[in-house]
Amino acid sequence: MMRATFLISAAAAFAVSVPAQAANPTDAQIAHIAYTAGNLDIAAAKQALKVSKNKTVRDFAQEMVRDHEAVNAKALALVKKLHVTPEANTTSTSLTKAADAERAKLGKLKGAAFDREYITNEVAYHKTVNGALKSTLIPSANNGELKSLLETGLTLFQEHQAHAEHVAAKIK
Repeated sequence: MMRATFLISAAAAFAVSVPAQAANPTDAQIAHIAYTAGNLDIAAAKQALKVSKNKTVRDFAQEMVRDHEAVNAKALALVKKLHVTPEANTTSTSLTKAADAERAKLGKLKGAAFDREYITNEVAYHKTVNGALKSTLIPSANNGELKSLLETGLTLFQEHQAHAEHVAAKIK
């Protein structure tokens, strides 16, 4: 239940602050939001790798670390190439605060309770990020290379969502 509460808060923060921040966030803001979202998922996955003993959950967490680190590396290379400095914004700040609170709550859980909450959060987090990518971030991106990277990320993150849903069905 704690995880679901965090998820709802993170999802609400993300969904509300992306549109509220600006009708069209700048490329620098989009880069920061996308990079922050990836880093937060990496941190959650690393926490799962420290706590979980469930092979299915651990395999999923390892995939999250591998894939999000790869996408973030591409994003860093792109912003360097484009001479864009990612710009902190209310969305990335809200995401970080919610994720920090969730990791603290997860830190109090062990075993199957941790596994269920971690995977439940991963499903909700990917749904939220994927929705923001489709509805706000991709349409707002001005640079074609940034837009292409976000679209590639969306395809991968939709696969993550489906994988998380599959894992969640297995461990309930």
